[in-house]
Order: sequence, then structure tokens, then C-alpha cells
Amino acid sequence: MGTKPHPCRNLHWVFKVGDRTATTRFYRDALLLEPLRHEEFTEGCAAACNGPYDGKWSKTMIGYGDEDTNFVLELTYNYGVKSYQLGNDFDSITICSKRVYDNIKAKVTGPDGALEVAAPDGYRFRVLSQEPSEGACPMTELRLHVSDLDKSLAFWSGFLGFAAERPAPGQALLRCGPQQCALRLVELPKEEALERGTAFGRVAFACPGEQLQPLEAEVRAAGYTVHTPYVSLDTPGKATVQVVILQDPDGHEICFVGEAGFTDLSRRDPAAGRLLDEAVAADDSAAWFRKRAEAEARMAANGV
Repeated sequence: MGTKPHPCRNLHWVFKVGDRTATTRFYRDALLLEPLRHEEFTEGCAAACNGPYDGKWSKTMIGYGDEDTNFVLELTYNYGVKSYQLGNDFDSITICSKRVYDNIKAKVTGPDGALEVAAPDGYRFRVLSQEPSEGACPMTELRLHVSDLDKSLAFWSGFLGFAAERPAPGQALLRCGPQQCALRLVELPKEEALERGTAFGRVAFACPGEQLQPLEAEVRAAGYTVHTPYVSLDTPGKATVQVVILQDPDGHEICFVGEAGFTDLSRRDPAAGRLLDEAVAADDSAAWFRKRAEAEARMAANGV
């Protein structure tokens, strides 16, 4: 491949969330993440940032520091969608923070001593009672499952050029730069098919904007999948960014965004927490779902 995304920076992972109230409480109160920016949209994203939904939605970026130096989470909320079906594509995100470890009350530990906790939508986190290396983000690792590790490495390392190592049988650790959140690929047992459900997420990377269109062309030429061709995305009142979205051999979505535009878009908004709280308070989706459930229960009781 002639055009490898370089320099490349790992930006965030996208979670779809159903119960925004419980979700934001968990991330703020349990994992001690801070809202960095909150944006509301009246219609679906041209790059399916919010999934295959055309209606009103919101995006909340949360993290342990500014987006230009930290791997963060993007919470996408589709108004009127109560829940999503989990697949086995996403495994977990690892957080290295003694402060977060000590803050979690229920101490359920895994074999490596990590606390294992889950968000209200079922997304798993591993929290270690240690600090990241100097200059690194506390979110140190994103784990995804793959069906064929060799095919995945041919794409991620051989084609995209990510540095790779094999720390254990059936696993690969990928990095696109120093002090960044690593991507760990874990091969599923041969008898277990990879399922993305409807909760599937997306990982995002920044690279020089002039590399995006050549990257798309080379992906097509190599026979890999382009999920969303080169497109400009507008955020009301903020910067416009250019993106190309690819899919790896298992369908994991990979967004490459132009660095300059994203740096402008991703500036921390001091009002993010307030904007999120106001949006949650104004949202009557929970009441609507509760009334619908009550009506369905009455109908069932009456044999309807």
C-alpha cells in the first residue's frame, strides 16, 4: 500500500446508548469520566455516526482529558431507541487508574487483578489499580474480537501499517503511535461466529486530511471494504471535518478523519456537562417507553 495513514492518532470508540440517564451517571460517577462536548442533531449522520438511524440524535464525548491528547468515548443516543442488541464483536476497554479503581464499590476482579464492570448497556470495562506510563492516556487498550487473526493482521498491519506484536496465542496488539491507546485483537474460537448485533461500535483515527482520498482509492483497489466514501460532515456552530470509513475483514468500522478539521472540532467545551444535563432533562423518551409498556401490560392482561 502506497498511502498508509501516517502520522496516525487513535481518537475514540463509539458506543450506542439506550438509557442516557443511567449511562451518563455510570460514566461520570463510577468511571469518573468528564463530558468534553455535547452536540444535538436533528437528523441522522451522513456517515452513519449514530448507526443506521435517520432521526434526531445526540453525541457526547467523554474522557479523562482533552481529545487532542487522550483516547475518549463517544456516546451516541438515538431518540426513541430504547436498547440495542449486543454482539460479541466488542470485548472491553482497559482503564489504568488507581483513582477509578478505588472509586468502584463492587470489587469483581478477573484473573489479572482487573476490576470487571459493565455500563448499563452492557459494555465491559477492565480497571487496573495502576497508572499508565508517563504521557499516556488512562484508557490504555481497546479489545475487539475477530474471526481470523491472520486475515485481520493482514489488513491492520500489512495494509494499514499499524505496528503489531503477538503477546499471546490468538491475540495481536496493534499501535499506530507511541503513548496511544492500543488495539488488541482477540481471535474467537473457531466454532463461535462473530456477531455485531445492533450495538456495534466504531473506532476513529486522525491522519493528515490529504491522505483520505488516496487511502480510499487504495482500499478499493486492494479489494477491502469502504463503508462510507470520502465525505464532509458538518456540526452546527463548529468545524466541518472530512472522513473516510472503512471496514476490516470482520466488519469492524474504522473512521479516518482529517487531523486539522478534527482538532478544531474537538476543542473542549466548558458547557458540555450543562448541555448534556439539559438535554437529558428535556428528553421525555423514558416516560413514553414507560407508558407504552404499561399499555402493553394492560392489553396482555385483557388477552389482547
